[in-house]
Amino acid sequence: MGAVFSCTQDQAEPVVWKSIESDLQTLIIQAQDGDTISIPEGEFIFKNPLIIDGLKDLVLEGAGMDKTLLSFELQDRGAEGIRAANCTNLLFRDFTIQDSPGDNIKVTDTYGIRFTNVRSQWTGEPKEENGAYAFYPVLCKNVVIEDCIAIGSSDAGIYVGQSDSVIIRNNEVFHNVAGIESENSRWVEIYENHAHDNTGGILIFDMPGLTQSGHTTRVFDNKVISNNLRNFAPEGNVVSVVPPGTGIMMMATRKIEVFNNRISHNRTLGLALASYTLVEALGAEEGSQLDSANSRINNAYDPHPNYVYVHDNEVENKHWFPTFDSEFGLLFMRYFAFNLPDFAIDGILPPDEEFVLCMSNNGDIKFANIDAANEFEGRTTDWSPYACETGTIEPIF
Repeated sequence: MGAVFSCTQDQAEPVVWKSIESDLQTLIIQAQDGDTISIPEGEFIFKNPLIIDGLKDLVLEGAGMDKTLLSFELQDRGAEGIRAANCTNLLFRDFTIQDSPGDNIKVTDTYGIRFTNVRSQWTGEPKEENGAYAFYPVLCKNVVIEDCIAIGSSDAGIYVGQSDSVIIRNNEVFHNVAGIESENSRWVEIYENHAHDNTGGILIFDMPGLTQSGHTTRVFDNKVISNNLRNFAPEGNVVSVVPPGTGIMMMATRKIEVFNNRISHNRTLGLALASYTLVEALGAEEGSQLDSANSRINNAYDPHPNYVYVHDNEVENKHWFPTFDSEFGLLFMRYFAFNLPDFAIDGILPPDEEFVLCMSNNGDIKFANIDAANEFEGRTTDWSPYACETGTIEPIF
């Protein structure tokens, strides 16, 4: 099944938006397993989401990232630009999608989803009103996001949630709150990406109240540079507590290996390892007491990160001062002025198991344990308790 659309566009002329919405949605509804739906070169405007449900081995392709543009700026129904669910082996490639009032592309309950050479963006200046996620696979298995660009998300440019067997590689993410975020996902590889000019470059989080806990993530061979953008996440969103100037942040998840990354000029922190307890306390609307945060944690949820190996990274920071626009930044300014740590842990450790963190071959890295568990009284810059070489994860794929 092929394209039914054709058009030409003189790129020197002003853009003339065209509507193919009805015909394209009809093609999708009538598609059979194994079909390819090709959208030609051109600029196309939509008022409704494109919905894909229950299909197998479907390809939705454009003529190229810079040739096929799908705009949802005028969308007045639905929360996503493209929404797919209950599918097997979807492939999206070679187009740009932009300016949905919600998420640009959301895929749920799907086994096998691949994004290749897709740009997903919000145009104009980054702002709170932008949609949360540019790429949003959730509750999926066998996910690949490669050679893509994500711009302008008010939460995460590339997000995978509660998913298994994930590859995120060779993407560029910028002007998002979080460039890349893996949340409650398992067997994840994040590599050869360029995360720059976001609030935070790469986040690996576990949140309470979801269907599964995350584990087993490798983050390697990435460039995580100058992620100092102001945080424009809506109030109450967990990433709203991420301070501008964060390179790689790990929260409440376990079995993580971070290696061979270039982590440069992130104003507040190159790397952070935090419990959900602290993040929740700093983001609490009333007060910031740890006992208040603990009261909101379900007994089935472990808020502590563990089994983390950080090695062979190049970490540097040309900035003398952290951001003053977050609780984390003010905390580091108070206790570590003129000597900002490159890697900080919060010191809120698991009470019922050994805490395992290993660090090796990271150059002249500056470390801090801020000891938030004891109101910062026992903070230290001594990383020798964590000087070890263990926790290598076998390649997942």
